[in-house]
Amino acid sequence: MNLKARKRWSLVILLIGLPLYIVAAVTLVNWMDRALGRQPIIVELAVYIGLGILWILPFRRVFSGIGKGE
Repeated sequence: MNLKARKRWSLVILLIGLPLYIVAAVTLVNWMDRALGRQPIIVELAVYIGLGILWILPFRRVFSGIGKGE
């Protein structure tokens, strides 16, 4: 994929995909609260950090080299 296409896809991912992923992550934590009861803050923090790292793994190739020039 060329640089121009990667820049466009990165914008789509950041402007559409990331907000949807954030809503899904918060929904997951809210479901955990309902199903398992309120978790300690460290557990919730670990879930948010894990999900924050997990979303970028499939898109590493799209975001690599975006800040570099032609």
